[in-house]
This record gives sequence, structure tokens and C-alpha cells, in this order.
Amino acid sequence: MQPPSSNRQAPPPPREGTADERVDRDHHGTYDHGREPGAGTGFEGAEGTAADAITVTRLDLGYFIRPAAEAGLPYPRVEPALAYLVRHPRGLLLFDSGIGAADPETEAHYRPRRRPLTGALAAAGVRAGDLALIVNCHLHFDHCGGNPLLPGVPVVVQRTELAAARAGGYTVGALIDFPGAVYEEIDGEHLLWPGVRVLPTPGHTDGHQSLLVETDDGPVLLAGQAYDTASDYGAALLARTAAADGAAPPLPPYPAWLDRVEEFGPRRVVFAHDASVRCAGGGPARPGAAGG
Repeated sequence: MQPPSSNRQAPPPPREGTADERVDRDHHGTYDHGREPGAGTGFEGAEGTAADAITVTRLDLGYFIRPAAEAGLPYPRVEPALAYLVRHPRGLLLFDSGIGAADPETEAHYRPRRRPLTGALAAAGVRAGDLALIVNCHLHFDHCGGNPLLPGVPVVVQRTELAAARAGGYTVGALIDFPGAVYEEIDGEHLLWPGVRVLPTPGHTDGHQSLLVETDDGPVLLAGQAYDTASDYGAALLARTAAADGAAPPLPPYPAWLDRVEEFGPRRVVFAHDASVRCAGGGPARPGAAGG
């Protein structure tokens, strides 16, 4: 989300797909993909988890209240601010970092309630100083708010996204060029570590990116705000299927990047502002099926 005083521009509409172009809801706490319930946490040497396992843990960093006009509803919508901790043999990676402090107008507009990043990391058994890398899906202040708490940790971001953030009227400037800020600017798709790949998913912003993580339990897509909800993401997948099946127009559009994402066949897709998990097969997981 952008500060309400900024000059908002609607994202470009996704192109209409053609055949030629080819949840579970649980508590807002830590959440591991790639292991069965009750297995180890993914730390090196943890009981039940191989030392070289790659896991994803969800972190609850609070919530904000989106006004009805923005939510497209007759009432406001309360949305979580979720981040994800990736445990990898090469180190710990943080995907998004929570809601940053904003100006009084923005605070009143969104009424955020923040959970401290350090506390959320501690609940997952991690210290801020343990992190090797940050990846932000984009640089609006509800996704990069904890970055200034991690000086010196490289932040992986699309070059176009960082340029937009520095141009003004886009985010909270103090969250971008803070003391100790280090950026690794990339252009498009990028393999960060074995089994961890950045995929460009423009739409919400031109420089939006998602993270594809290959866990022992199958690929997990950290979609950020590529879509606000799991159901919206599922609707886009179904539109793609209809186009591939040769359904007669008119058809709803879907974004071009879905073709590339689907090449990896993510078993689960998780989001920044929805606690639901989109599962392979077209629906949410049954309650309690978070680990497998």
C-alpha cells in the first residue's frame, strides 16, 4: 500500500491469456512448509529435519485496516502483514519485513497494528543478526518496514522498483535509503541460491517480484502482493486454464508471468495480505494440513 497522499496510478491491466502463450487458514504465527506437523523446524541439526533441508516459516508482523473504498467493499477489510523466513544451507533469508512507521495521515488512514520484527524472528528461533539476505516483493512501506532494523544485510530488489521508490510519492523515504542500506539490484528473473529463485510478477507495481522456493515438500511460491488473496490468484489460474482449453471469448485476463510460474508447478502459494494458502489441485488445504 502507498501513503494516501501519494499520486496513485492504477497498475497496467494484465494481458488476456491465450492458449498459445502458455488453504489452509491457520493461526497468524510461525508456519513451516516442507515438513510434516511435528517435524523439526529446519534448523541445522533439528530433530526430524535434515541439515540441508530448505524450509519456509511464516511470520506474523501485524495487520492494517484497508478502507472500504480501497477494498471495494461496503466495509473496511482487516489484512495481515505476513513475512516469510527461508531456512537454507547457505543461510537465512527474509521475504518482506513488515509495516514501517509512516506520516500521521497514513497512520490514520490504515490504522496499522505492528508486531515487532525482532519478536517474530525470536519466536522462530532466529536473531536479526543471523539473516543473510532480504528480499522485498516491493517497496511499499507495509513490506519493507523492518529493513532499517537490518543494516548491512543485502536487500534484493528489482532495479525498476528501487528507482520508483527513490523517485518520491511512492513509499516512505526513510525506509529506503536508511543508514547501512545495501541493495542488490536485479533485472527480471534471478537464481539467488540453489532452489531459491526470484520471479518477476509485475502488476501491483511494475517492479513487483515473488520468490520460488524448492522445499523437500515441493515448490512454494512466496507471492507477496502479486495478488491480494488466494481466491484472486486461483481465479487467475482458472482464467489461464479456460484460455488454454480454447474457451470462446470473452474471457477474463490473467498476467503473463503466470505462464512462467506454472512451469515450476508450485505446490503451495502464500501471500503477504492473506493467511490462506493456495494449494496445487485448485483449492485450499484442509484445516491442519499445513505441513503436507
